[in-house]
Amino acid sequence: MGHGHGHGVPGDRAASASARHVGRLWAALGLGVAVLAIEAIVGLATSSLALLSDAAHLLTDVLGLAMALAAVVFARRAGTGPNRTFGVYRAEVLAALANAVLLFGVAGYVIVTAAERFARPTEVPGLPVLATALVGVLANLASFLMLRRGAEESLNLRGAYLEVLSDLVGSLGVVASGAVTLAFGWRYADPIVGVAIGLWVLPRTWQLARHALRILFQHAPERLDVHALAGDLGRVDGVAEVHDLHVWTLTPGMEVASAHLTVPPGVDQDCVLRAAQRLLAERYRIEHATLQVESRDTAARCRELSW
Repeated sequence: MGHGHGHGVPGDRAASASARHVGRLWAALGLGVAVLAIEAIVGLATSSLALLSDAAHLLTDVLGLAMALAAVVFARRAGTGPNRTFGVYRAEVLAALANAVLLFGVAGYVIVTAAERFARPTEVPGLPVLATALVGVLANLASFLMLRRGAEESLNLRGAYLEVLSDLVGSLGVVASGAVTLAFGWRYADPIVGVAIGLWVLPRTWQLARHALRILFQHAPERLDVHALAGDLGRVDGVAEVHDLHVWTLTPGMEVASAHLTVPPGVDQDCVLRAAQRLLAERYRIEHATLQVESRDTAARCRELSW
């Protein structure tokens, strides 16, 4: 019986994608805290719902970035151990899911509060709102550019990136609200922008939550066709059957597979093992694969398992 596992990325390359961009997370967090303080103070002073809503949304950005950083630092420092064979990289996924929950809550609050303002519109001074919103736009644009590359590699950074992106759009909406209020004195501009911010955030929040839940439920990565993968493994020279195939994501950038490969008597099991590992690494970008090459008798015992 042959049994082996492939490690395609040793050392630093095996680190999670989030850890490679931790400096950018720190910079984005610092900008977020500064703008949050400004927006909260000016929003309270002017009674601007759009500005306060954007500040509340920015608060989730700050909390989300803080959770993302905590997850990265915790995952990197905790490492593995006898009872943590995969480390604690799932902390990053939990942080992303928590971000989504926060965004759902804020979006709901914004929509409900804005609806109340339609019945009793409040006079809001346009100039301080406009000036504060422009500061928010610049800060969010800088954070957006810093996190964009990391968002392609890490779900955790994608959560922070989406929050910054949505807050950038929210700040642009507040700029529009302030400009309309300043030019025309229209009181409904402020609650309309509040509703627009909430509605814009919700679908993107759902997408983030869905990705996080797929990982936590250990579904196969969306990019993979598991049936095609099983077929390719079955066509490796010497393989008669493929069973107990599992593919899942530990954390974005760390995909793992395991499978049992049944071979007839007389087949070189080491050759089969190497060929299967090479197939997974080169064609499917799965570089950590635990494969068991076994005889037909051993395979028969595997079928007794219900899962």
